Amino acid sequence: MINQQQLWDDDAAKQYDTPGGGMFSPDVLGPTVEVLSELAGNGHAIEFAIGTGRVAIPLSEAGVRVSGIELSHAMIARLREKVGEDRIPVVQGDMSQTRVDGTFTLAFLVFNTISNLLAQDEQVRCFQNAARHLAPGGRFVIELWVPQLRSLPPGHGGTVEVSQAGYLLVDTYDVLRQHVVSHHVRFGPDLSDGRDARIGRTPHRYIWPSELDLMARLAGFELESRWADWDRSEFTSDSRSHVSVYRLTER
Repeated sequence: MINQQQLWDDDAAKQYDTPGGGMFSPDVLGPTVEVLSELAGNGHAIEFAIGTGRVAIPLSEAGVRVSGIELSHAMIARLREKVGEDRIPVVQGDMSQTRVDGTFTLAFLVFNTISNLLAQDEQVRCFQNAARHLAPGGRFVIELWVPQLRSLPPGHGGTVEVSQAGYLLVDTYDVLRQHVVSHHVRFGPDLSDGRDARIGRTPHRYIWPSELDLMARLAGFELESRWADWDRSEFTSDSRSHVSVYRLTER
């Protein structure tokens, strides 16, 4: 089993940020911040697995009070290079059980990160932890990819998800445990020799949308909305990801 602390180390934290491009591009962050700001209202938001502040910082700049939970010391250190504790307080710990003081109107977990919890029980506890942080009627927002098992050829345990100059992404599946390991292969002129390559691995436990909904119900949530993306486009059987908004029922 890959240790998550070792996975998100200093090297990963340094390479994570891509200002202005990829997941940090305005086209991605703009709609994300707009939706989260609307859902937070005048309340306080908490981000599970806050990372280096990709979403939390622009959300704070939009006027929302944001706190966070983050397992990786290296990711928190990178966040602290950008903003201080007084602006975005963060507690280091496991998002499935760490408690942050206060009551929140919004909890959110973006960019497939709930799948970093590699057991179903851990994922259920993540929902339960979100419920503990929220006021009645508060919302828990999850951004997650849809498992692409239809692209898995019979008799084969993996798929090539990305093939481009200098980069390959190969996913290998264990369908019995609902585990997938993403193998990131980087090569090219940035490495010392054209024959060399750098390989990194990230493990996940994939979750079907219906299974996610059941986890939510076990923690006292009900599904309020589901979109294919932050632009609120329609979620269909062909969608490769979803943004799901769960509302905590009145207690």
